[in-house]
Amino acid sequence: MSVNQMTEFNQAHEVIKAKDLLEELIELYDDVVTEGNQIFAKWKEEITRSDFEESARNLSYYLALRQRDIRGIQKDLVPWGLSSLGRLEAKTLSTLEAVISALSAIVGDKSQIKQPDFKEFSVGEAKLASNIEKILGQAPSNRYTRIMVTMPSEVSEDIELAKNLISKGMNVARINCAHDNTEIWQKMIHNIRKSAKELGKDVKILMDIAGPKIRTEWIYTTYKKPKVSVSDKICLTTNNQMLPTNQEVKVTVGTSVPEIINQLSVGDPVLIDDGSIESIVESINEEEAILLVKRVNGKSIRLKAEKGLNFPGLYFDIDILTDEDLDAMKFAVEHADIIGCSFIRDVKDVEAIQAELDKLLGNKAGTVALLFKIETVQAVNNLTQLILKAASRNPLSIMIARGDLAVETGYIRLAEVQQQIMWICEAANIPVVWGTEVLANMLETGIPSRAEVTDAAEGARSDCVMINKGNYMLETVTMLDEILHMMKEHQFKKTPKLRALSIAKNIMID
Repeated sequence: MSVNQMTEFNQAHEVIKAKDLLEELIELYDDVVTEGNQIFAKWKEEITRSDFEESARNLSYYLALRQRDIRGIQKDLVPWGLSSLGRLEAKTLSTLEAVISALSAIVGDKSQIKQPDFKEFSVGEAKLASNIEKILGQAPSNRYTRIMVTMPSEVSEDIELAKNLISKGMNVARINCAHDNTEIWQKMIHNIRKSAKELGKDVKILMDIAGPKIRTEWIYTTYKKPKVSVSDKICLTTNNQMLPTNQEVKVTVGTSVPEIINQLSVGDPVLIDDGSIESIVESINEEEAILLVKRVNGKSIRLKAEKGLNFPGLYFDIDILTDEDLDAMKFAVEHADIIGCSFIRDVKDVEAIQAELDKLLGNKAGTVALLFKIETVQAVNNLTQLILKAASRNPLSIMIARGDLAVETGYIRLAEVQQQIMWICEAANIPVVWGTEVLANMLETGIPSRAEVTDAAEGARSDCVMINKGNYMLETVTMLDEILHMMKEHQFKKTPKLRALSIAKNIMID
């Protein structure tokens, strides 16, 4: 066989492979359309917000696609100079149609699937941008990603602090309803609104309802230095009248949600203080659970009151809104732009929140913007149902609350889960807030760690980055503003933006 014959043979072989790939793509497309339509049909009657209908349809197609492993197809598309389908979240069908149309042209096949209108590729992005502006405020001139800041109590008395935070780049002010009271919240809101008006800025106010956060309420011990180590035992109790006399127990702990005790079983995991203490239930009765410590941060650690309790993988039948939450929500619907909801787990929780809004606002309940904090395994597993149920009635945004979520899922799984949440939300045109411990060292000491600078840059792929309160808030907002401004030139969501690199110009060519 001559060289020319060999070349022709190879080319013919490649065309055959391309035709096989085309058939595989068309089959994939047909399945995605069929199953996507079935998913959408289940939810269509629930959607009362016309703004969400097309977003829900695209999400349905995306979910149908992501039920399949298409890595082989992605790899085979690359040599043909075609999209590898890695950035189709907001334009699922249009991307598939464009790739099929292009591959059909390459192999000389007249496919019934035509090249979509170019405008279809920007519909999802435009819808997301509109949703972000409605919920999180106008886009800053220098960056895409907004900045959310948790308000310290001092903002209620110090209007200059509010003004400085806004001038440095704050776009959303977060008020944590687990702290302070309505009088202080009112003063905070007044100072924020007044400062924003004076500066000509659009600053949204989020009131974050605490939810059923399970915490250590009080601590009792007979030890002078009540630190716990591996193999120590902790008593988790509902009884604050009669303290246990079990000599094997080093520390006795009361809980803020006592009804969880009778929902635990022997062997269940119990994590304390953001996972600093890992334990399992060794024994249990109606009033108490004895926890065996399996691992601690360091050799030993002091157990304190008001620290979080996590139960990875467990579901507790407790109300999503406490009595305190109901009072906070009454205030929030009158004063806030966004109502944050913590520890959302399933559709039942969404229904309870929307029912309370109906009670408070009647036919205006659907105008309230909600922010759901995803911080439990149940919320991750139910994410699409949560989005469809909530966004069908209310403008919705999602916060990746990485603190509790890391404890619940484990740190290794968190790295994957936080990306998956962003993909699902982009497919539904839902704004995402990147939260928890962003630039935490900078806030505390004024000096950022190398890792947290990288983390903040990763947050630029979201629509808003949240920082907490701390000693160096103004400096941290300034730094985050600069990081997000820089990343705007390099990244949008999953898409790298290839501007000219100065380091690429330094090469010497003779």
